[in-house]
Formats: sequence, structure tokens, C-alpha cells
Amino acid sequence: MSEFSSVSMKIIPNPRTIVQQFAVLLPEICALKLNIDRNKVKFYDLYICCKSQIHRISVCFPEQSWKAKPPGTFILHVEYSRQTQRRTRSRSMTLKIAILPPAGARQRVLAEKHLEQLRAWGEVVCNEAGSNAPDAIRSTIEGADIAISSWGTPSLDAGILEAAPGLKAVIHAAGTVKPIVTPELWSKGIRVSSANGPLGKGVAETALGLTITSLKNMWKVSKDTRQGGWGEEKQRVRELFDVTIGVIGAGKAGKHYIKLMQNFDVTVLLADPFVSPEQAAAIGATKVELEELLNRSDVVSIHAPSLPSTYKMINSERLSQMKDNAILINTARGSIIDEPALIEELKKERIFACIDVTDPEPPEADHPFRSLNNCVLTSHIAGSVTNGLYRIGKYAVQEIELLLGGKRMDGEVEEKDMAFLA
Repeated sequence: MSEFSSVSMKIIPNPRTIVQQFAVLLPEICALKLNIDRNKVKFYDLYICCKSQIHRISVCFPEQSWKAKPPGTFILHVEYSRQTQRRTRSRSMTLKIAILPPAGARQRVLAEKHLEQLRAWGEVVCNEAGSNAPDAIRSTIEGADIAISSWGTPSLDAGILEAAPGLKAVIHAAGTVKPIVTPELWSKGIRVSSANGPLGKGVAETALGLTITSLKNMWKVSKDTRQGGWGEEKQRVRELFDVTIGVIGAGKAGKHYIKLMQNFDVTVLLADPFVSPEQAAAIGATKVELEELLNRSDVVSIHAPSLPSTYKMINSERLSQMKDNAILINTARGSIIDEPALIEELKKERIFACIDVTDPEPPEADHPFRSLNNCVLTSHIAGSVTNGLYRIGKYAVQEIELLLGGKRMDGEVEEKDMAFLA
């Protein structure tokens, strides 16, 4: 049976944008071809190949749309015919993107240029209530096709989701998705993306910086020169060359740290129960058990998630297995290290530690990490902090582009992944 329908569509006159909007609003489409008259006549033909069916969509541009100053967005009329067995309902072809964080949090991760990119795909609705309260989130997400969440966004439960029955994806512009995902989200088949990827890059870059500066003994060299010395600490300087780097955990941050290490002539060991020897080799590392990694490594960089199985995993016994003069770097989670055990080990002045995360945060004003000579303490700066947060905004836009193109998102998370994600 063939039916004929017509709708109105708000869009920028860009063939690629048209394709993407039809692809997300008609999810049964598996391919879309656009034929364009290069003389800019006011009639387009779209041919949609949906499995074994062919749909022809005729798009008529109002004449004034070509003369709009600036061109911007406009309303055009879409007439389309479909081969179908069921009655086809008219629908709005306007893509609605809801940005859930209130202004302060939104502006930290989404620059104006990112908002402009989003507006090219449709209507962008921001949370203007100044709150992450469920009522404010529900009001913002109402009728949305895509939602962008971030730090502070509450769990997207049934009460919130019922306001957006057509919601197709949640792009989480932050790290772990655990604060926002709910059984209702998964049961509705709503796709979820995490920004752990771009955050992991920042963490890995910080870990690399700590690796180089610690091997170079810069912390003690700087202290020595401030006190009038010169060169007394040089004999302790090492290069990032012909040393062994141990990586605990090959998530987003761990993998990027290993990737960065490929620029240096070093041996990389990896301990991760979820990675096979072949997978480790493919990213440039050798898989070993944790005990062997601690015994052999000159630098141990922790990138494991915070899970019950990793709680205080680096304990007294394992710290004692580290080489003399080894460097321990933690840019992951404070709960992975048994802090009292590390303090006792550091008091022996046998190893050096760079600690960016503690449990809890912040540590007490008189915490030994603040005063031990062989410990550098930073205030959880390894991930994105200031301008680096815009990397997350850029990533969110890229994720939506992948989604609209019918592809799997780079940071896509599925329900089955939750058991071993941070």
C-alpha cells in the first residue's frame, strides 16, 4: 500500500544536514541518497532505500528561502510517499536537542561554537532554570530527540523520560554515566555515550608529564636550586629511555597513555584482567600479572576503574614488591591505593609517588601526602579542568554527528558494560 504525507521541516539548506535529520527521525532508514539540481532550482528529490522498499521524498524550497539574509534556518515543506503496510503518521521533521546542565555547568563544556554546530541540526533547548532539579530537567528534555547531560545531571528515571517519548540518545558530556543511567533508560532502547574518551586523553597526558618530570627528578632538583644548590640532585636524573613502564588498567586513559609511550624507547607492561595478550600487543604493551608488573617497572601508572575488585588493590604487600627508586603515579581513583600503607612505604624513602587523587577528597590539611619529601600531591587536575573541558564539548558534537550518520558512537556504552566501567 502506498500513502502520501506532508510535513514541515526546519533546517539549514545543506544537503548533508537534510540527510542526517531524515536518518535520525526515520530510524528505519538504512541509506539515503540526495540528488541536487546544480542550477539551484527550488525542488529536490530524495530517494530513501529502506531494506527492500523505496521511498521517494520531494522537498520544495520556498523561493524566499534562497534570498534570506542571513541564510540561516527556515521552514520548508516536505511531501513524501512511502510504500508501507501500516498507516503513516505525519511528524515534525525538526530535530530537538536538549542541553540538560544549567548555564554555569553548560558553559564549562560547551562553547558558543559548539552550540552553533548543534543548531545546524535543529532546535537547541537549554536548561534556563538554573538548577539540576528533576522538574527543571524534565521541562528541558520535553519532546527531545537527543539530550546532552553532564556533571550534576540527576538520574534519568521514568518520571523524566516520560516527557521525551521520542528520545533516541543521551550524550553524557562528563565521565562515568553511572549517575544518570537507569533501568528505564536501557529498557527504552535509548543509546548512551560517555565522554570518558576525551577525559582519558587529558588524564594520560598528565600521567605522561608526571612520568617525565619524576624520572628527571625535577621536583627535588627544583627544591635544591631554590635552596641555593646546583647539581647535587643530578645523579638521580633518569630519562624516558630504556626503562620499563607498568600500566595498571587499559581503559580510555590507560590505552592513551600506552599510545603516548610508543613515542619513546621504553618497555610497556600491562596488567588488566579484561585484556588478552593479543589485545595488549596490538596497542604496544606486554600483558603480565600485577605482581610481575610491580617487580619489573621503573614507573607504575594506575589507570584502573574504581570497582569493588580494585578497592585498595595497591596495598602494603604489593607496594613492597615495587623496585627501589620506582615511581608510583595515581591519576585514576584514590580508593585504589591503601593510603596508610603507601604512607608507611614512603616514609622508608624507597619509592616516589605522584598522587592526583585521594580518598576522600580533599585530604586533611595535615595529611602526610602534603609533607613527605618523596610525594607530589596535586588537586585532581589530571582530567579536564579549565579550557580542556571544551574538548568534551567538541566530542559531544562529534558523537551526535556519528549518531545522525547512522554509525556507532565512539563512546557508546551498553548496559552489559556497566559491571566493569568506572
